[in-house]
Order: sequence, then structure tokens, then C-alpha cells
Amino acid sequence: MGFNCADCKFGYFGENCTQWRASLRRNVFHLSHDEKIKLVSYLNLAKQSVSRDYVVATGTYQEMENGSNPLFADVSVYDVFVWLHYYVSREALLGGPGNVWSNVDFAHWAPAFLPWHRLYLLLWEHEIRKLTGDMTFTIPYWDWRDAEACDVCTDELMGGRSLQDPSLLSPGSVFSSWKVLCSRAEEYSLRGVLCDVSDEGPLRRDPGNHNRSIVPRLPTSAEVAFTLSLSNYDTGAMDRSANMSFRNTLEGFGDPQTGFGNSPRLNMHAALHIFMNGSMSSVQGSANDPIFLLHHAYVDSIFEEWLRRHNPSASQYPEFNAPIGHNARYHMVPFLPLRRNREYFISTKELGYEYSNLLNSNQRIAEAMRPYLDELKNVWPWLLFAGVMGGILAVSLVAALLKVKQRYQDWPWKRWGSWKNPFSHLSAYFSKIFWIREKKPIILDSILERQPLILDNVTEETGNRNYQTTI
Repeated sequence: MGFNCADCKFGYFGENCTQWRASLRRNVFHLSHDEKIKLVSYLNLAKQSVSRDYVVATGTYQEMENGSNPLFADVSVYDVFVWLHYYVSREALLGGPGNVWSNVDFAHWAPAFLPWHRLYLLLWEHEIRKLTGDMTFTIPYWDWRDAEACDVCTDELMGGRSLQDPSLLSPGSVFSSWKVLCSRAEEYSLRGVLCDVSDEGPLRRDPGNHNRSIVPRLPTSAEVAFTLSLSNYDTGAMDRSANMSFRNTLEGFGDPQTGFGNSPRLNMHAALHIFMNGSMSSVQGSANDPIFLLHHAYVDSIFEEWLRRHNPSASQYPEFNAPIGHNARYHMVPFLPLRRNREYFISTKELGYEYSNLLNSNQRIAEAMRPYLDELKNVWPWLLFAGVMGGILAVSLVAALLKVKQRYQDWPWKRWGSWKNPFSHLSAYFSKIFWIREKKPIILDSILERQPLILDNVTEETGNRNYQTTI
């Protein structure tokens, strides 16, 4: 795998790519505190690190004069994927300002939407693993069903809202310093040029303050369930008008309550993009926002659940008549080496990864416990220290008690009998100095100048005893 065939296929690891291991993509809210820090750190590292393997084109083939005037630019590992998403969904330049073909998109609005983004996330995940050396890294998902706000928009995760400008991110998040690129698709089309990957300002996001006539709310659990119930992968013209199409409904152009295409509102996947109301809301530039990864991982998990529920044959993916670039045997733009759309119309189990929400019940319980066990790993040295100190204290206490016992055996009452029952002797001893009803006290010479406890105000009627001590 890889542009030079130097990498292992998905799911295989080791020096000779002989070790098979399935990776687990988890709910982002089930990550431990340390795992959340690692996620943010890895994404930021990818944004700051220039790719060692790829450059991106900043000019058309004609502008490069058949290769004699190469126009390429270095970008970060993260921005390679921003550019890929821009390039696959941009309008086709036909030569000259404004001369474009707009009715083309090799990754959206048609059957390849789900397989294309599946491969896209796998490659992105793979590049972050190579950069960090962490072969266990996986992209987590955000389960946005029934959410009333952007739950991941916190400084601990994808960045909170700035108090000074609600369309910007909080300065407490590393993502507030990120710059976006390839976000001005209309401008490029008017000029007849490609994105030149120049800085186009800060990452913007203003979740919830969008046009609610287009997206009234985020998707519900019931809408996801209805979408999963649709048995046909794609139907009719296999575009935004497709009725009762799982792909079209999940992508957001079919109504998730009726299944009819060309919905006047945007739903499901598309609704989340519009809801974010910022960099993520334009198709070409949406990957600038790291929420894109979490969002599309969840969309991919819904695709996977549908595959497992309906077990479609390979022929369910359209062989012919799909929009340009979307037929089963067409190659995916712009990946190298070449991949065909149908190759990713398969289960994640064949691609070396799994989703935690699709595990069986016992596995889900273990997964839910994992963050707590991870936190326990962080405190176990302190627990061990406390256990050792507790053991030392217990041994010391036992030793002290044994010492007391030894001395106890040598006390005066030992001559009266066994040390195990000294209290009867104490009672007899102190009865010599206490008032006993109808008897006079006996003052012992051994008490020296101290007076004994004196009972006063004793009456037969009440039987009350008030004790005083006098010196």
C-alpha cells in the first residue's frame, strides 16, 4: 500500500506486514482524560508537520505547461487531506475565468459518497500513525444523535467558543491558532484557478446560529433508525433526487422520516455540516475543522451497521448509470495508488477496524469500563503506596499490642489471677475506696493527700448519684 508500495495494507502490521490486528474506533466521550489529550496533540502535530511524502498541485496542467513549469506546494500532513477533499469536490475548470462545470463531484451526491469517505478516513488515520509512530491510534467518532448543541465543542476536545467573537474558537484550545486553506471555492471558480493553499484566516465555527429553516435541529435517534431500515443502497437517478435510498438519506438529501429525495431541508450528515455554521459548512473546505473527522467516523459507523444488517451483495453497488465517477469500477479521485469504488463497499472487519458501538453486549460493557480502568492505572502507584504504608502501620500496631500485653502481665493484679480477666480484681480494688450503700468509706493510706470520690445527695426516694472529685 502507499504511493510507493512501502506500507502495509489496512489491518496488517509488522516489519513484513504479517501481523493482522483489528483496530477499534471509539466514542470520543469514552476516551480517558489522557486519550483526549493525545487525540488533540496528534491532530495539532499533524497540522504543524510538513508532509514528507506529498506535495499538492497549485496550478492546472495547462498552467504547468505540460510539466515544464511545475506548480506544487508543501503542506502539512493534516492539510494534505484538506486539499484532497477540496480537490475531489471542486468544480471542473474548463479554461478561463468563470468557465467551469459545476455538476460534478466525485465524492458527494451519489453512490461513492460512503466508500470514498471510508477510504479517505483510513488513509488519514494511517498518515497520523506514521507521523506519531503510534500504530494504535484510531479516529474516534461523535455520536450526535439527539444532541441539542455541539457536545464536542469544548477546549478539552475540539475547541470551545470564543467569548470575544462567537464565530472563533476559544484561545484555550490549540485549534484557535489553526489557519484554513482551500475554503473559497466560488472565488477560485470565478478566477478559473486552483486553490494555492495560502493562508485564508482562522478556523471559524458558530454552532447553532445557522439558518434553521434549512436545518431545524440535529438528527434524532428515530431518524437514524429509519435510515438504517432502508434496504436499497441507492435508487433511481442515484443523485440527490433518489427516493428510499439509504445512501441519499444518510448523506442528507432524502427525508429521514419518509425516504423521499430532494428534501427541502438538509438532514443527517449534511445537517451537521450546516449546524456548525463556519469552516465546516462549505463542502470544499469542510475538512479544515477537526470535527470533520469525528463526524464522518460516525457516518461511517452507520454505513457499517447498514452493511451488517442488510448484508448486500456486491451487485447492490451500481455498476452503470451513476453520476460521473461513481460507478462500481471507476477509480476514486484523486488517490494513488488507484482504488475502485466497489472495493470499499465491504465490512470494516475486512479493512482492519471496528466500531465500539457495534460490538456485542459483553464487549460494549468492557469498552464502557475502559476509561475507568485507564484512570485506575494512573493512580495505582498511590494505591500501592497506601497499601504498603497500611501494612506497616498494621504490623506496628500488632507489635505495640504485644508489647502492652507483655507489660500487662507484669502489673500488680497479675498475682490475683490470670491477666485475661483483670476487671473483677479492679472492681474489688476500687470498692475499697468507693461509697457503698449503708457503709462508710475506707480511706487508704496509699492515696496520700488526695480525697476519694465522694457520693453526695443520695436519697432512697430517687436513687440519684451525683459524683464530685475533690482534691
